[in-house]
Amino acid sequence: MPTLNELVGEVKSKLIGYTLNQDRITYLSSAITASDTTLSVSTTDNFAKGIIEIDDELFWVEQYNKSNATLTVAPGFGRGYNGTQAAPHSANAQVTLSPTFPRVIIKQAINDTISSLFPKLWAVSSTTFTYNSAVTTYALPDDVQDVLGISWESVGPSKEWIPVKRWRIDPMANATAFNSNNSISIYDPITSGRTVQVWYTAEANTLSSNAQDFASVTGLPASTKDVVVLGAAARLLSFVDAGRMNFTSAEADMADTKIPSNGGTNISRYVYALFQQRLSEESGKLQGKYPIKLHYSR
Repeated sequence: MPTLNELVGEVKSKLIGYTLNQDRITYLSSAITASDTTLSVSTTDNFAKGIIEIDDELFWVEQYNKSNATLTVAPGFGRGYNGTQAAPHSANAQVTLSPTFPRVIIKQAINDTISSLFPKLWAVSSTTFTYNSAVTTYALPDDVQDVLGISWESVGPSKEWIPVKRWRIDPMANATAFNSNNSISIYDPITSGRTVQVWYTAEANTLSSNAQDFASVTGLPASTKDVVVLGAAARLLSFVDAGRMNFTSAEADMADTKIPSNGGTNISRYVYALFQQRLSEESGKLQGKYPIKLHYSR
């Protein structure tokens, strides 16, 4: 499954394809630490003062020297610019001048999309507890949104898990009593000491580090990866007017007369429609695989 780093690459490739933009890039000639303010690069041709991006960090370049191919970062705010994290970077790391879509912004769009998918798409998880015939109500994890089904392990070698048909979930449980805001009351006769398993839906987790695996961290089905990619692309394209992107690309300049001034908005609507279509498809698959079972509340 793709990592967060690979998702960023997929979103960026789609955005570049839609916007006809070509970022100006070079690379670091030598590694830098998290506090260095002078950067040696391969070339400063076509570079200027302003924002550059290396990995996930943004820099504000105050000066550049063509003769020795160095960039000088503004003191104080130049490293970790615009809320990014100052970090060391290795030799040959890509340096991008004024990136149209910085990686940190793409990551935010990816996580915003993941957070917006619930309740159409959800993560599936489970919890277990030991049943006590003297206790009716049990705590559930705080991330429980809805219960898909409950079963308990039967006595003997059959390994059968018997469905529970009478239960009630309380999303406003007393946190002092249960150490959770969610609890479940079970009214079926269950043998004391047996394990009860509760399958439930939860909101998807967001991604934080580049190496995190999409499916294992978010809890979403692997097939929903393209839904997130399309959703993130639509979010970012909604702020781009493709008809005014003639400053960084000769190709875009030639295309400028053919692209309407609201081209960015139209592209965003098209990508958003693709996103909604895939979201509906994946939602139907998920509901078909994990239908919420009928039960009695008493």
